[in-house]
Amino acid sequence: MLIKREILERIKCGEIKLQFRRWRRRTIRPGGTLKTAVGMLQIGAITPTSADLVTDADARDAGFADRADFLRWLDMMKPGELDRIEVSYLGEDPRIALRMDTNFDNAALAQISHALDKIDSGAYPGWSRDVLALIAERPGERAEALAEAVAMEKAAFKPRVRLLKELGLTESLDTGYRLSPRGQAVFDRIAK
Repeated sequence: MLIKREILERIKCGEIKLQFRRWRRRTIRPGGTLKTAVGMLQIGAITPTSADLVTDADARDAGFADRADFLRWLDMMKPGELDRIEVSYLGEDPRIALRMDTNFDNAALAQISHALDKIDSGAYPGWSRDVLALIAERPGERAEALAEAVAMEKAAFKPRVRLLKELGLTESLDTGYRLSPRGQAVFDRIAK
């Protein structure tokens, strides 16, 4: 579920408590969490609804001026089932602390190396280490150019880089990526 940065900031400060979505297939579940640019969100109840059941209060809780503003937004959305989603700010993204952790021993490095091997299994042996080297050489470069450099489609490349991000090794920038302090420390040790 994609949420604009401005809305995320308002959720973080408690000003917005609801979201509405139309979709063909839900991508979240009640009780789940969502990693976002401002931190972790808690997903509460997800209730199927219809536009005529949305009140002014619901619309305001979702960041709209009123029900009429909500209905104008809804008219611009693709068709699909409408859900009322309770959201709240849960806390900082745990990957932030992980990205900063450069104090790991050989056993932890072995675990990271094993995770990289798992990412590399299948069609792309050595991919993770090659991409760490590429990001180290070319921080901030567009994902499309990085994907091309490793002979991949951008659509296949980006989800694999997210796996490196989950390990705390990379950070997304407005354009492209960079190695995190942890990623640099790992790269320095495995590149030897």
